[in-house]
Amino acid sequence: MIKNPIQEVTNKLQYRAIGIVKGIYEPNNIDQLNRGTLTDKEGKILETVILGKALALIKKYIDLEKDYFWIVYPRNKNINNLHLQVAGIWDPYQLNQVHKNNSDKEPDELLAELNLNNNYFSIRGELVYVNTQKKEIVIKICSSPLSKKSKSSTFNIILEGEISIQFLNNFVSLEVIRNGHTLRMVKYEIIEKIKSKKV
Repeated sequence: MIKNPIQEVTNKLQYRAIGIVKGIYEPNNIDQLNRGTLTDKEGKILETVILGKALALIKKYIDLEKDYFWIVYPRNKNINNLHLQVAGIWDPYQLNQVHKNNSDKEPDELLAELNLNNNYFSIRGELVYVNTQKKEIVIKICSSPLSKKSKSSTFNIILEGEISIQFLNNFVSLEVIRNGHTLRMVKYEIIEKIKSKKV
C-alpha cells in the first residue's frame, strides 16, 4: 500500500492548503538546511523553508543532488510570489513501503494511480475575496480551528480563478495546479455557507 502524499479529507469543513511539487532543493547555507530554494523541472526557482519534521528526513535520507516529490504548504502575498514550506518528502521507494508488484513503476506513475500529479494542490477554506476583472480569488485558511483567537493561525492564499461573488463567505474545496509562481484553480466545490460569528 502506497501512502498517499495528500491525505483524504476527514471532515467536510477541514481547512487545508497542501500540495506536491517535484524538484531539487538547495539550501542557502549547507550549515543551515532549513532555508533555501526548490528548482522544478522547468527551471523555476521557488523560495522554500523546510519545517522541523521534514528537516530530520533530509539530514538522514535525502541526496540534495537528486529531485524528489516534496509535500508542501503554499504561501503567497500576491498571485505571482509563491513560496513553499516543506512538510515532508514523498519517496515511495526510500521512505514508503511499496508492494513488489509496483517496484518497476516510476514515482510519477504511482502518483497518477493515486489520482494525483506533480504541482497539484488541495486548498480548502473560506472564500473571502473575488476580483472578477483580475480573475483572482482569496481563500482564508484557519490552520488550527482550536486557536481562532490567534492571528498567526489564519492566513490567506491568493489564486488565479473565477468563482461567482454570490459564494463569498462560503467554505470551498478547490483543486489547484501550480504554474510557475502562480496557483491556478482548475475545479471548485461549494461546501456550505460559513455562519457569521456573533461578537
